[in-house]
Amino acid sequence: MIRTRVGYAGGTTPDPMYHDLGDHSETFQVDFDPSKISYAQLLDLFWSAHNPCGGGGSRQYRSAVFYADEAQKRLALESKTRVQLERGKVTTAVEPLGTFTLAEAYHQKYALRNTPELAREFARIYPRDEDFVNSTAAARVNAYLSGEGTAEQFHAEVGRLGLSEKGQETLRNRTSVVR
Repeated sequence: MIRTRVGYAGGTTPDPMYHDLGDHSETFQVDFDPSKISYAQLLDLFWSAHNPCGGGGSRQYRSAVFYADEAQKRLALESKTRVQLERGKVTTAVEPLGTFTLAEAYHQKYALRNTPELAREFARIYPRDEDFVNSTAAARVNAYLSGEGTAEQFHAEVGRLGLSEKGQETLRNRTSVVR
């Protein structure tokens, strides 16, 4: 995956914000390279990473797949049907994306922002918050800090994330991926 960002989608309220979401849901956006991972593979990851049969909950925190075009819609609905055959009734919605509104800065790369040593290092690399939010390296480090990825992936790319030796060591010590 190239980049992830959190935000709001699925509603009609103009300019949603965390404390005024209207009819939107909290969601995340994934930018990916289809030559490395397909949309269908992303869907497989999505379905395996949460309980698609869980109870409803509020619109703000509901489970949903938002598709950008008819091809994604078809794949999303096919994958939902497969999961439903395996696990029973699926409550996860499949809906058109509409507009994705980026969440406020303090929501972006949350695990990384809450690791002061690494946050300071990334602030030096990306002085503009917009560049930090859009950074592939920041997305990767945030994912590792959140326990995502494999040890093999981590070891293959830790030296390419722009971190100093001390930053790399901090990341190694803070992620469960390498343990």
